[in-house]
Amino acid sequence: MAGEKATRGGIVYAQIREDIFQGVLRPGQRLRLVELSQRFSVSQSVVREALTRLSGQGLVHAAPQQGFSVVTVSLDDLNELTEARTELETLVLRRAIERGDIKWEAAVVAAHHHLAGVEAVRPDGTLNSDWFAVHEHFHQTLLEGCGNARLLAAALSLRDAATLYRRWSRPVGHDVDRDVAGEHQHLVDAVLRRDADGAADLLARHIDRTSAALRTVIEQDAAAVA
Repeated sequence: MAGEKATRGGIVYAQIREDIFQGVLRPGQRLRLVELSQRFSVSQSVVREALTRLSGQGLVHAAPQQGFSVVTVSLDDLNELTEARTELETLVLRRAIERGDIKWEAAVVAAHHHLAGVEAVRPDGTLNSDWFAVHEHFHQTLLEGCGNARLLAAALSLRDAATLYRRWSRPVGHDVDRDVAGEHQHLVDAVLRRDADGAADLLARHIDRTSAALRTVIEQDAAAVA
């Protein structure tokens, strides 16, 4: 029985998490235990455990006497995180271009080839979660040639903190008119040319473009701001 409950709880957790990432559950939306338990045909305790787990990951907000809700978009946090990522990721990329060897170059090319072969959006218009995993591997590979484990860990930690904003850029920020594949190709080309300035500039614009869409939503809808 305990194993069955754990399995049901895992399914509920995974589906709510994906619904948040897909924008099906919107920023600030209340997550009512009764409705969710009916939707998944599970007890409210199973739903509560799933939401508590999501709260620990920063995807759900839990408030005493008010219950659970999807986290909201914070303009201050978005701007600070974007600034920190831009400063640190471009620094680490510069170091990778300076220090990376031929094995690193080959890894970058392979990671980009894999990314280019995965569709970001499914035929039904929903986001492909597999693409995000491959996308993250590509960006991590770009930075791995830096030769400094502490710098790499710090940069990856900031990337991890920006996961929700990155996932929300399309369904919440409506950033659909964008050539992401072209941005990645230009970035790889600059890396292979060992053009540190050009690559850093491309990466900075790549990071800010994702944030810009959400900034527009926040400015248009004050209710989205935490």
